Amino acid sequence: MTDNNPQQILDAIYQVVQERKSSPAEKSYVASLYAKGLDKILGKIGEEATEVAIAGKGGDTEEVVYEVADLWFHTLVLLGYYDLPPERIYSELARRFGLSGLVEKESRTKNE
Repeated sequence: MTDNNPQQILDAIYQVVQERKSSPAEKSYVASLYAKGLDKILGKIGEEATEVAIAGKGGDTEEVVYEVADLWFHTLVLLGYYDLPPERIYSELARRFGLSGLVEKESRTKNE
């Protein structure tokens, strides 16, 4: 993992998350989340998203960074729950890049 490719840290964390899922360690936070099930994982994502919003409103940029890191981590746990590698998210973001957000959203509602 290098500082030249920040995506590598997300991939590395995802690999650890997958390892904890398949071979839970006794003192693993991730394994404990998986053991408690999807509702617990989703609850943590909701909690962390709320904390991001509160930090954003508070204006402390260090707190924003800390809370967004927590949110991203728990999102990686959710991706691991469904065996969705981060590459799927990278591809979706790449697909959307350069599109107007309004146009992209409209294209999703037409396909539903």
